[in-house]
Amino acid sequence: QVQLVESGGGLVQAGGSLRLSCAASGNIFTIAAINVMAWYRQAPGKQRDLVAEITSGGNTNYADPVKGRFTISRDNAGTKKTVYLQMNSLKSEDTAVYYCDVRLRSGRDYWGQGTQVVVSS
Repeated sequence: QVQLVESGGGLVQAGGSLRLSCAASGNIFTIAAINVMAWYRQAPGKQRDLVAEITSGGNTNYADPVKGRFTISRDNAGTKKTVYLQMNSLKSEDTAVYYCDVRLRSGRDYWGQGTQVVVSS
């Protein structure tokens, strides 16, 4: 079992920055089996879309709308793994609930509870 705790959401003006964090904890063997860590977002009335993902080897993938503005990174130290999303030059269209997702090597997914990001124009 994996517990995910997200933080860092909030209200920011357009052009501003926010940093989201998601800490994964739980059974040490399950934590060690985490492969991909990712951020998704869901705006009202829309589907949940991938924002960015990072593999255990550090390879990253970004959705086109956030390329050049968002940076995903992860900390694998110890028995807890944390993924971050640095969001710069925020736009009103970035307003959404952001969800952390971790994917084990087995393919099983765990989701965070979501953190709200509101960008005012």
